[in-house]
Amino acid sequence: MIAFVQRVGRVGLSICTELGSASFFLSKSVWRKPRSGQKLHLLAHTLFNSGVLSLPIIIVSALFIGMVVGLQGFNILNKFSVTSELGQMVALSVVRELGPVVTALLFAGRAGSALTAEIGLMKATEQLDAMEMMGVDPLGRIMLPRLLGGFISLPLLTIIFCAIAIWGGDLIGVRWLGVDAGAFWSNMQSSVDFRLDVINGIIKSAVFGVVITWMAVYQGASAIPTAEGISHATTRTVVYSSLIVLGLDFVLTAMMMGGW
Repeated sequence: MIAFVQRVGRVGLSICTELGSASFFLSKSVWRKPRSGQKLHLLAHTLFNSGVLSLPIIIVSALFIGMVVGLQGFNILNKFSVTSELGQMVALSVVRELGPVVTALLFAGRAGSALTAEIGLMKATEQLDAMEMMGVDPLGRIMLPRLLGGFISLPLLTIIFCAIAIWGGDLIGVRWLGVDAGAFWSNMQSSVDFRLDVINGIIKSAVFGVVITWMAVYQGASAIPTAEGISHATTRTVVYSSLIVLGLDFVLTAMMMGGW
């Protein structure tokens, strides 16, 4: 029993230490600023790598998820003879939950792992140390633009995901299964509230973007500078980011829906 308590205590202390280090790293990165002439260039480069290169997997996943939600929703609503509510079901499911969460998970798997591997490789090849020797702040030059890139790119990717997913639901429900197009879109428009649904989904995605890029950058900067260490850091980024996104989704949903 004592040994079990000791193990639990060691794990708890390790988690608190890791969380404290990551929080300190985030605070230092946020307050550092790159040179004014480099801001837009670094941010544009990050947005391209994190956002534009993630578009193919976002678009394909959104299309099939929207089609699946439309098909499953039609089968459920058809039992109660209310298939005209399919548009409402697809839109609310995608905008409130599936859009922000699935986009964040895909972003963590694609962009988060790439960020960790990139920064871990820069550490292994001593590029970060070389920047410090030349008087260039790695936190302002490398870390901060990537945090801003995740904060900006993930909400935009979420909007694209939701639009494509709703279109996929339309393809299945209206074009294939014969749901009336007018009922599909009018019920959707009357049920989706811009502030409560759309804005809350964007807020979720912005929070997820910061958390994922924070975790990716921190894991890369703290990785052991070996091939095995970088691979472990990349794995931790995907696993930790996914778990944090799912946990934060519950917390944010409870706060936004008035549960707290």
